[in-house]
Amino acid sequence: MNAPTPIQAPMQIPGGIDPVPVPRALPPRADGRVDLLGLTRDQLREALAAAGLEAKQAKLRAKQLWHWIYNRGTTDFALMTDIAKAMHPWLAERFVVGRPEVVEAQVSTDGTRKWLLRSDANDGQGGQDYEMVFIPDADRGTLCVSSQVGCTLNCRFCHTGTMKLVRNLTAGEIVGQVMLARDALGEWPSTPEGRMLTNIVMMGMGEPLYNFDNVRDALKLVMDGDGLALSKRRITLSTSGVVPMMARAGAEIGVNLAVSLHAVTKEIRDEIVPINRKYGIEELLQACADYPGANNARRITFEYVMLRDKNDSDEDARELVRLIRRYDLPAKVNLIPFNPWPGVAYECSTPERIARFSDIIFKAGISAPVRTPRGRDIMAACGQLKSAAEKVSRAELDRRAEAKQAALG
Repeated sequence: MNAPTPIQAPMQIPGGIDPVPVPRALPPRADGRVDLLGLTRDQLREALAAAGLEAKQAKLRAKQLWHWIYNRGTTDFALMTDIAKAMHPWLAERFVVGRPEVVEAQVSTDGTRKWLLRSDANDGQGGQDYEMVFIPDADRGTLCVSSQVGCTLNCRFCHTGTMKLVRNLTAGEIVGQVMLARDALGEWPSTPEGRMLTNIVMMGMGEPLYNFDNVRDALKLVMDGDGLALSKRRITLSTSGVVPMMARAGAEIGVNLAVSLHAVTKEIRDEIVPINRKYGIEELLQACADYPGANNARRITFEYVMLRDKNDSDEDARELVRLIRRYDLPAKVNLIPFNPWPGVAYECSTPERIARFSDIIFKAGISAPVRTPRGRDIMAACGQLKSAAEKVSRAELDRRAEAKQAALG
């Protein structure tokens, strides 16, 4: 387990309550309380000890809190029945178990759900918005989780890539997306039987390997068998090719790997995935070959968005097969029909061209399914995520929230 987050000087809390030191990784709340969401067992114990509990009691309460937070999904200390009632006010004065603020929730005609989330406005940067998406299928439900507010990669076909990077999300904000989805789906306590949310993909806003520590810490909470208990085989981390971090991801996180390849020549990949200018295709594929745990049962997924007359020729398909064979990669290819957004310069390949491209790869013995676009009508499909604050004014979002609250009485 990682070392606990260091503790900084106590905050002054209104109302005469004892000050509680705040982990540096967590932005302080306006009310002075510490948000426990995203803390490990050791960090929970440390926070309780810093608040005044003696070591033995802090250890016991941390174990109890862990269970209620990550296994039961409880946010109200008063409902934590194995913690003495006398402790409930003490905890509530000093701590909170938070969730991301939901600014707007949308449901697609195909059942896909998208949430616009807002960070705590007291984070020193005025609060920022990010998105997550839940995609239900007959045999699974996949949550697409964001790791950053914005992105630095500037992939030409990706709507998120048109945003500037604002900041990394904290481990609490990342795991909070999973918790919020569980809340919405009514999937507490955390048990594997019959759950709708079966898979997680780190394919939302941002590049996960540029926020490695927080992504790792959040996913360890998700995978903990006594908590959210989602198997690492059910989690996929997607990267555009941050080569130096790939081996570390395999060793320290150990989840499935997906690579946003999207082109097989230097010229085209340099254009549409600019990180290729720093870490080229050959270097990237070698890192894939070296990825710990990759085998025929846990194949690496290559994401390949289909752009008309750009990367969709028969020659491109054959070169993709050649590269996979050259590096002896246990791989499959996800072909993604391009999802348009306002102002983009590319078009989606025709259905016939996509089918032909897929057929060439399949005939070479490599799986190459065509992904069915989901959530296009609410801009929730692959490559379409972008902070809705740039599409709808903050004032309008606040007006909608006020109207909703008024309607609820």
